Amino acid sequence: MKRVTRSSIYASQILRPKENKELYLLPPSQHFLAQRSCNRFFDIYQLGNKEAIEKERARLADELNRGYFADMSELKKHGGKISVANKILIPATVAVKFPDLEVNYSDGKISKLPIGSNGNGNVAAANKAEIPKASLVCLSFRASSQGMIHSWSAPFLDAFSGSRDVQFYEVSLIDSWFLCRSPIKKLLLRIMRKSKHDESNEPKRQIVYSFGDHYYFRKELKILNLLTGYIFLLDKFGRIRWQGSGLATEEESSSLLSCAKLLLEDK
Repeated sequence: MKRVTRSSIYASQILRPKENKELYLLPPSQHFLAQRSCNRFFDIYQLGNKEAIEKERARLADELNRGYFADMSELKKHGGKISVANKILIPATVAVKFPDLEVNYSDGKISKLPIGSNGNGNVAAANKAEIPKASLVCLSFRASSQGMIHSWSAPFLDAFSGSRDVQFYEVSLIDSWFLCRSPIKKLLLRIMRKSKHDESNEPKRQIVYSFGDHYYFRKELKILNLLTGYIFLLDKFGRIRWQGSGLATEEESSSLLSCAKLLLEDK
């Protein structure tokens, strides 16, 4: 117990800013973030692990430098348009794989995105006929991005109504510690299930939820601002062939549809 206590104190001390005053001067959201990061060190398997400690320190510094107010300021400047969407397909030779992401359906079923890839760039042999040729994955971290997501999904769903080779995933990423607790999580999914969308005249539409820590997932996709929406068009291998953000312009929406059609023509 003495060893665990000393290690816990050490872990909390190295994460603390150089002066205690700095921690108390942080905004409430960042103060909670610092406290939550310290709590991760209470995992007994991490105590005394210098590599894990250095990794956590780097993460804490990164998260403290990027908070809600920075996201809001950026949102006011460009309306969530982090970058202009691609005009053409990203060549398959340089396209990167969409990071693996565990998602929950409202009925409690658990799956992983992207669908169809076995992790080595090859399509899984099982259920090969069910793997879509094109998948549109829309990521939303906050409610403020729902309107942005709709600006992309509406024309996409209209254009590919009835297509079996296209799938649409609207992913809500939930990282709140409270909402990720098992009883709250089940209740939330039950509420969402009651408002299930009619998919009879649309491509296979999946509205899913991802609970937990998404820090490293966001790092892989270079996502910083959590107040905007992010759109990714994937091929049948789970590779990112097109991407956009914020509200869709008419030109960007047109490029998304044309790129999706090219993926459908690919044999």
